[in-house]
Amino acid sequence: MPTIYEQLRADVVTAMKARDAAATTSLRTADAAIQRASMDHAKPIDDALVIGTLRRAVKNLADAKLEFEKGGRADLVAANEAEIRLLGKYLPKCIEGAQLEALIAAAIQESGAQSRKEMGKVIGLLKTKPEAPLIDFAAASKLVQAKLP
Repeated sequence: MPTIYEQLRADVVTAMKARDAAATTSLRTADAAIQRASMDHAKPIDDALVIGTLRRAVKNLADAKLEFEKGGRADLVAANEAEIRLLGKYLPKCIEGAQLEALIAAAIQESGAQSRKEMGKVIGLLKTKPEAPLIDFAAASKLVQAKLP
């Protein structure tokens, strides 16, 4: 089974052969960002690096989409939505619901956090867990805030 990065590279070739300019541009941009992240961190390209890089790209696209909506640019909103869907297929599903709450409860107990001032301990501990690449830390942060007085 190919890695996420190998699949992305294969899809670049497929998009080029299909003459799909939008997909080719999006995938090549993602490939370049992954390679840049690999060089910046002096790490080999692995699934964790690819997932982190693609998550940042999707977040940036979502933020830009909100700005385009405010500006009334429906064409750019549609383009961003298409790119988010395209990159989203390379990302694993995030941990949600009861599973995320259980991880947070365990992290709160393990860190000994008593108040919101100690929220950084909990988030830091979550980032060391093996499930960290699958956690949406924005959602996790809100849950931690809700659980700590």
